[in-house]
Amino acid sequence: MNTIVLRTASNYLLPLLLLFSIFILLRGHNLPGGGFIGGLIAAIAFVLHAFANGLNRTKKLIKVHPGFIMPFGLAVSFLSALVPLLSNAPFMTGIWASDPIPVIGHIGSTLFFDLGIYITVLGVTLTIIFTISEAA
Repeated sequence: MNTIVLRTASNYLLPLLLLFSIFILLRGHNLPGGGFIGGLIAAIAFVLHAFANGLNRTKKLIKVHPGFIMPFGLAVSFLSALVPLLSNAPFMTGIWASDPIPVIGHIGSTLFFDLGIYITVLGVTLTIIFTISEAA
């Protein structure tokens, strides 16, 4: 698909969809949403950009192969699950900061777990889709 309308729209939709995915990520530790859905929305933003502008241009935009960010996301999730062990709490227990941060609210270990899931889902989804697109 190589229409000027899609190319122009995708250039505006990419930052909006990425911002929306971060909103869903931050909303997820209190309400439905979170890392998985936020990561899928971010992946959809890059896939839309790839459809409109070509896969090579989208890869230049990302600058890192998505397969390399998967282990980073898994490490963030695993380390956030280990943090409660430092305070003699069970594995994966939610630990929350006492003071809220404006706009975000109370930061807790669950937010970092969701962030790791977000990064992992983004990496897995883009790796699969980019691999399929290259093969076609």
